[in-house]
Amino acid sequence: PLSEWAVCLTGGLLISGRVAAWVWALRQPVTELLLGPFQIAIRACFLGFVFGCGVLLSFSQSSWNHFGWYVCSLSLFHYSEYLVTAVNNPKSLSLDSFLLNHSLEYTVAALSSWIEFTLENIFWPELKQITWLSTMGLLMVVFGECLRKAAMFTAGSNFNHVVQNEKSDTHTLVTSGVYAWFRHPSYVGWFYWSIGTQVMLCNPICGVVYALTVWRFFRDRTEEEEISLIHFFGEEYLEYKKRVPTGLPFIKGVKVEL
Repeated sequence: PLSEWAVCLTGGLLISGRVAAWVWALRQPVTELLLGPFQIAIRACFLGFVFGCGVLLSFSQSSWNHFGWYVCSLSLFHYSEYLVTAVNNPKSLSLDSFLLNHSLEYTVAALSSWIEFTLENIFWPELKQITWLSTMGLLMVVFGECLRKAAMFTAGSNFNHVVQNEKSDTHTLVTSGVYAWFRHPSYVGWFYWSIGTQVMLCNPICGVVYALTVWRFFRDRTEEEEISLIHFFGEEYLEYKKRVPTGLPFIKGVKVEL
């Protein structure tokens, strides 16, 4: 039955969450072990529950089924951000690795998309049943998610959710794998993932606003990060910058005056 399948999927996420929690715990001071795993488990449980609800919505015979796709995509994105970091770069792991508290702007954007979907689903339900468009959005989300996680695995311990201003002893310039295609594959993945969520929901207003907002965000973020990378790696990064594009449309990165 569908309900049992949803429970199994949710249970799988929760089991993985326990694994991530213990990976984190093994690397923390004893004083943080009392509350750390509990806080992680709460977040993992919440995301697992949301994912299960998304599965049920996805298979419902209603105009909310595409919202179920979105719920699954959103919960899986946040959960996998933590889990991949736990496996790949545990030294930088924290509760913030879930990215649930990314920023006020991120929260407002998510709430806005839910409000738009709900209002349009009430007054124009046929707008939310354009299956080919939602399927295209789902493909964008899957592509973006896979590219971002591939970038995280390829970068290994060099990947961090926070732009680094000081070079660590183990920090190396990664130019292989997906980094041979794009200079910022994790940003490219998140860019198309975020826009894909709105295409999936058939949200015309948030679709346009998301595209403009995330483009501007990643333009500024790319320039900020490349200033640090040039400082860290000098000519090596400048040569890499000449060979490989950012991967983001109409974004070339920081300008370097010779």
